[in-house]
Amino acid sequence: MSIDTETARKVAKLARIRVEEDALPALAGEFNAILGFIEQLNEVDVDGVEPMTSVTPQRLKRREDVVTDGDQQPAVLANAPDTREGFYAVPKVVE
Repeated sequence: MSIDTETARKVAKLARIRVEEDALPALAGEFNAILGFIEQLNEVDVDGVEPMTSVTPQRLKRREDVVTDGDQQPAVLANAPDTREGFYAVPKVVE
């Protein structure tokens, strides 16, 4: 697949990127280089290769999902300038 200057212009417009007319041929060349690299990657045989998330196999440390310091409502609300019925009170913004 080859990208010409007209296609590069359309892509730039869709991406809402202003590209000067004299820079369009260079942009088309960059697009062609990227597509060439993608075509090169598509030639690689990956049958039997499992997907990986890292180049080194590792397992993240896990912890139990438990609440460790809850029930702090009075201490948290002590920092608020205005509270009502156990909640932060804020001024009305929308009329």
